[in-house]
Amino acid sequence: MKLDRIIAVRNNKTVYRDGDLCLKVFDKTYSKADVLNEALNQARVEETGLRIPKIHEVTVIDGNWTIVTDYIKGKTLAQLMQDDPDKKDEYLNLFVDLQVEMHTKTCPLLTKLKDKMNRKISQTDFDATTRYDLHTRLDAMPKHTKLCHGDFNPSNIIISDGGTPYILDWSHATQGNASADAARTYLLFWLNGDIDGAEKYLRLFCQKSNTAKQYVQKWMPIVAASQSVKGNEQEREFLHSWVNVVEYE
Repeated sequence: MKLDRIIAVRNNKTVYRDGDLCLKVFDKTYSKADVLNEALNQARVEETGLRIPKIHEVTVIDGNWTIVTDYIKGKTLAQLMQDDPDKKDEYLNLFVDLQVEMHTKTCPLLTKLKDKMNRKISQTDFDATTRYDLHTRLDAMPKHTKLCHGDFNPSNIIISDGGTPYILDWSHATQGNASADAARTYLLFWLNGDIDGAEKYLRLFCQKSNTAKQYVQKWMPIVAASQSVKGNEQEREFLHSWVNVVEYE
């Protein structure tokens, strides 16, 4: 395999193209268990029939764990939105349609979203009272088993040269409540500085999924807290601000 054409460089990993294959190479600080879990998530999601890059193998290249998948030639929705701002609303519609379609799928062997969030909340640096309140709120939320992406944003959707959309990066996939997944997407738009896009997204998601806006908003402090254990200091500060708007009952 050739590692001479870099597609993307992200935290702790570099993505290469080798002909029709895409190689995601993790650096040596990355946990073997996390790499294998990501590959397993993706293999399980493949079985739902969603359009995603197929996994070919998990291997080690020069001492680095590597996931080998299909290479999809095209542009991400984030790139398309940036290149043609006049069509952003059209792209946003497609984006939400893809997420709503994904939420119709089930993947019973994936980690449960609530279990993962409870673990993350326990790892936060919030005081015990706030953590207790967040755990209680999470426990009270309805239990669903829908396929959730966990990082559904326009840079993780690629439109092939033939016009077919594919969903990338299943490392955070879980089964759970679709509105929690939507709350995560809303916060990602905010983190990217696109507040107008966040509001348009939320309106579209609620309309297309027949979900009350207030219901998605109830998830936001919980989702923000569970995400605050990672990311840089600025991101953590932003997510903390969402948790701090919680009204104690």
